[in-house]
Amino acid sequence: MKKKLSYRDKLLELAYIYNVKEIQEYTKRRKNLTTGQIELILKKNKIIIPKEFKTSFFKENFVKPVSKIKSNIIDLKEETIKDKNRFLRRVENYKHDTSRRFNLGLNTLWKGIGNAGINFLNVLPTLGFTVGKFFGNLFTDVFNSIYNQQIDQKSARNVIIGFFLVVGITTAIFVGISNYKNFDFFDKEVELKKPEQKVKKEIKKPEIKVKKDEKKVKKDEKKPKIQAKKEEKKPELKVKRNNVAEVILPDLNLKTETVIQLFKDVDYDLRKVRNEKLVKPIYFTQFPRDLDNLQSVQLKKETFIKIVLPLIVAENEKILDDREKLKTLVEKKYTSDLEKQWLRQKLLEYKVKKSNLSELMIKMDMVPVSIALAQAAKESGWGTSRFALEGNAIFGQWTWDGQGIAPLKRDGDKNHKILKFPILRASVKAYKNNLNTHKSYQKFREKRKQLRDRNKKISGLSLTDTLKNYAQTGSEYTKILNQIITQNGLSDFEPVKLVNSVKQVELKS
Repeated sequence: MKKKLSYRDKLLELAYIYNVKEIQEYTKRRKNLTTGQIELILKKNKIIIPKEFKTSFFKENFVKPVSKIKSNIIDLKEETIKDKNRFLRRVENYKHDTSRRFNLGLNTLWKGIGNAGINFLNVLPTLGFTVGKFFGNLFTDVFNSIYNQQIDQKSARNVIIGFFLVVGITTAIFVGISNYKNFDFFDKEVELKKPEQKVKKEIKKPEIKVKKDEKKVKKDEKKPKIQAKKEEKKPELKVKRNNVAEVILPDLNLKTETVIQLFKDVDYDLRKVRNEKLVKPIYFTQFPRDLDNLQSVQLKKETFIKIVLPLIVAENEKILDDREKLKTLVEKKYTSDLEKQWLRQKLLEYKVKKSNLSELMIKMDMVPVSIALAQAAKESGWGTSRFALEGNAIFGQWTWDGQGIAPLKRDGDKNHKILKFPILRASVKAYKNNLNTHKSYQKFREKRKQLRDRNKKISGLSLTDTLKNYAQTGSEYTKILNQIITQNGLSDFEPVKLVNSVKQVELKS
């Protein structure tokens, strides 16, 4: 009989799924958090707590309203701080603009004075010739008068005044020219830098772990919903081989043409991926709403694969990393407290009872990329179904007690829903956890283990026949999967890895 988890344990499990570092750090230091503290930390990280967790009347009617009020106060405080920061930025920008205009005006004035001085210098030769001729004649007359002993007092006074006047003007001109040449206009230019805007880092939204003991799969009709809102600014991405940080595209309601242009900007080409077996870690959180409006079916499929492929490869690499860690711990004679805690978490995640590490090793394994892509294409209508657009449900998993979307053509005696997710990667994680834990796919896991034991390649075409229970159509469903894999060459993507996972150089994001 399955142990019923308490509300606090469910919150801790939700924190682990979303990879909330603050709660994990408290847990590592063996500090117990109250249920209210865990709820506040989850809400601070903007993680939605499923309504079915809150079964207590007191929590529903008292704790929740109080928490909502606190959250509103915090949001109001944050908005006030943001408004204050915006006002300060505007004031600072105005200050910088005023300073820039003043310096520009001063620079223009100085250049005008310089030009006037240069024009004045251009007339100096003529002026000098005239003045020289005047004083030459004057001095000649004076010396003649002295020689003839006929000194005119008025002429002598004019000579003295003229001499000092010439000396003063000449000195002023030379000083002005010297200062003009030594003055550096560029020293007066003020380098203005706009205050750096604090940009929230796109924290990778972790995936939601959900119960899958009773989940099955069913597709619904395609019903594309076109989002008319246009993205104001394209995210600028720079991706280089062997030095690539994960790029997470938030809920921007991107248009398909924007997504296609983005792929061109970062040189994301499926032919290149097929040849080099490397894909860039670009994680979309949702599909573009107008994907179904593309006239070219081939372009629609390629866009879908480009969005989903990095998510599938990233989850596979995470599972394989856990598998290698598990192998290391199995071979060790003694394990630390942290290692024991990690093992307990994985046993719970993969629904393994009695601490059976051999069973955990069987379940903790990758799902072939070709199968995941084929099922995603089949269940989501290549990213255009209502479930994919409204609930990020790529694989059409059923739920009876979780948040979901009711199918339009559901029988009256059935009450199932299609499980919805906050981001696309959460759907991928839930799908792989479903194949690795649900009893309906035990044959899938057994055949995968046989391939590993014989050192054979784990390919999608060799495992599709074990997924008859995934849909009500059974064998017909597996035939469709084989057809999708073959016609679209999805087997080419099975050995693909993320660019930043290539172990040539240790990278920092």
